[in-house]
Amino acid sequence: MTGIDSVVLKEVMVHKVGNPTRGEELKLSANTLSLNDTDVQKLLTKYFLGAFNEHEQYHFTHLSDVNMNEVYTYASAIFEKPDSFVPNTALLAHFLYTKSTHVKVKEGEMYIALFDQVPFGNEYVQALGIFKSETKETFLKVFQHGQSWEVIQEEGININKVDKGCLIFRKNKGQGYHVCVVDATNKQNDAQYWVNEFLQVTPYADSYHNTDKYLGLCKQFITNEYAEKFEVNKSEQIDLLNRSMDYFKTKEQFSMDEFTKEILHHTEVVDSFMEYKQTYETAKNFTIENEFDINLAAVKKQAKVFKTVLKLDKNFHIYIHGRRDLVEKGYDEMSGKHYYKLYFEQES
Repeated sequence: MTGIDSVVLKEVMVHKVGNPTRGEELKLSANTLSLNDTDVQKLLTKYFLGAFNEHEQYHFTHLSDVNMNEVYTYASAIFEKPDSFVPNTALLAHFLYTKSTHVKVKEGEMYIALFDQVPFGNEYVQALGIFKSETKETFLKVFQHGQSWEVIQEEGININKVDKGCLIFRKNKGQGYHVCVVDATNKQNDAQYWVNEFLQVTPYADSYHNTDKYLGLCKQFITNEYAEKFEVNKSEQIDLLNRSMDYFKTKEQFSMDEFTKEILHHTEVVDSFMEYKQTYETAKNFTIENEFDINLAAVKKQAKVFKTVLKLDKNFHIYIHGRRDLVEKGYDEMSGKHYYKLYFEQES
């Protein structure tokens, strides 16, 4: 998240949340953290907010009524009555404890933080952060002992990355607020308790969501389904990845009909893609529109993970940026090895 220099960290509560199926306890703190040290305040603010992507926003949901969403209810109470901060953090910790029953859920510290002056678009708003640290790292501490130096081992939290986080902006309460989410651990479908069971949030169906999720869909289809069903080689996969990304980089609006005609071409590939899209949406529990404005921030994010590198054994990496017709694959019977032939005009 950018522009956090203005943020004021008002209050922080820490509770210990274990996994009840392993007999681990819920240990509630009685008092908020002391925030007298400004350096500690800055470190905590960076730790809490640094990992969020403010473009990717969610909102609280519930099958019946959003007012029955527990996290939404407790957050609303804190916003409306700041003096209820401590008891409502205990309720949040109790609720997380009841959702921490999966075998892969680790014991950890739960932080609830109240912020002022958090950037949101062109304004600054109040926000509530809920975080959980599950991963401990080993550090070496060097200290002076008499006229010598000693080294001891300590365990602590890496302040450069948060394991799980949720930032609730005090905006658009009637629609379930605006929420940013981080979940860096337990990404398997059976262990996504943070997003699906504890927070119960769903993405806003805006241009960022549609662009980001559609590019993710394209990458998964080309990498998995396309390669298996149509027996294409790696360079053909990379070519389709490049053409898909180029479409999003050069267009202002996305059209499903246009994309399938210009990029996928063949009827059988289009049919397979449409089937894969339905399965993908069902598995991810969201919908991607067939027409939407393309969001450049989402394109930039996905461009970092669109791998267009052809790896040949451990000897060569070929970066293919376009012109599939200038790459030719063959097999040399004399050496018993495959080869690629590249055509170019000049060397630089």
